Formats: sequence, C-alpha cells, structure tokens
Amino acid sequence: WTRRGLLQGATATAAAAGLAWSPLGTTRVEADEAQAPAGQGANSGALKQSVCRWCYGKIPLDELCQAAKTMGLVGIDLLTPRDFPTIQAHGLVCTMTTSHPLSNGLCDPAHQESAIKAIHEAIEATAKAGYKNVICFSGNRRGIDDKTGMNNCARALKEVVPAAEKAGILLQMELLNSKVDHKDYMCDNTTWGVELVKRVGSDHFKLLYDIYHMQIMEGDVIRTI
Repeated sequence: WTRRGLLQGATATAAAAGLAWSPLGTTRVEADEAQAPAGQGANSGALKQSVCRWCYGKIPLDELCQAAKTMGLVGIDLLTPRDFPTIQAHGLVCTMTTSHPLSNGLCDPAHQESAIKAIHEAIEATAKAGYKNVICFSGNRRGIDDKTGMNNCARALKEVVPAAEKAGILLQMELLNSKVDHKDYMCDNTTWGVELVKRVGSDHFKLLYDIYHMQIMEGDVIRTI
C-alpha cells in the first residue's frame, strides 16, 4: 500500500457503511451543514465526512491534509490548535479539537486542574478559529468508584460548560471500551455516560457515542441507541 492508497481504502470502507470502524482507521460522518463551508466535501448534501488524525500519526499532517482534500473530506478529527494553520491552508476544518490526555481526566482529582485548564484553552482556540467541537475524557479510575468518579466529572464539567456555552462550543466526552483498548477508563458504558450528561444539564455537553467501543462493552448497539 502507498500512503495515499491506505487512506483511500480506509475512507471507502467507512463511506460504504455510513459510519464505520476499519482496521485502517476511522471516518466520522457529520450530519451538519454548519460544520463545513456549503458545497464542500465528498457529499454536497447533509453528510460531511472527516478522518481521525491519530489513525495516521506516522503521516505528516500536511500530506494527510492533501489526501483528505483530494478525497473530498471536509476536515480532520483530534487536532490541537497548533495544527489549525496547516489544515486551514488546505481549506479543511478541525472537526474535533483535542484537549487533555485521555487517561488523565476529570474523574480523578489529581488530574482535574490540568484537564480543566486544557479544556478551557481548547474551547477558546476552537471558538476563535470558528470550529465547534472539543473532546474531553473521564480519564482512568485508578481505584475511584464509578459514583465518586461521576460526581467528580460533573463538578469539573460545570466549571467549563459555561465557557463552552458562551463560545458556542459543543464539549463531548467519548465513550471508550475498557476491555481491550483503554484499560481502567471510567466512561465505558452508555448508562454511566447518559447519567453524567443529565447531571451536567447543558445542551453544550454531550456524549461522543463511539459504536466500535460500545460494541465491545455492551453489544446490541442498535437496541441500546
């Protein structure tokens, strides 16, 4: 496989399924006209497709942007603000800004302060660039029970959600599996995640429902959704 061939194969797999996981990577589909300029992308209608940066970490970002643009993708997920000038040069958008480390998240008081600071910075930079999505994570349990961890997450999120609301940013916590890929991660099931969303009580905080991860944890994802 050439690098470009690898990218094209992964994208074709995801496009055929609508929203899919492939061993070659992930492609996210946005049903949102506001995420990208009108008429841009593989589909000029409601579906806007993007690719995850971490899947192609060995490929220079400039080269990844060139391939994404050629394929008609609208943007790239999980970039930092320092990556914004590169994607902007290619006419792409950051479809999801990363913030703090996945394992050092909001459920653990030892990492809350640094995570909150990183989220605030990501919100500010994302809004300034005209993008709208910022990701956050519960982090690993490290012996913290789920009830205490949820209380910790809710308290921390209530500190940052007002900034997201004011900036028009959607803050999203990702559901990840703790069986295979992210051992000890706390936000690893739908019930826990939905309850956290209810406790925070803001339209600017939602779950990023990752079907791959929840199939591993729960199965029967269509019925769950």
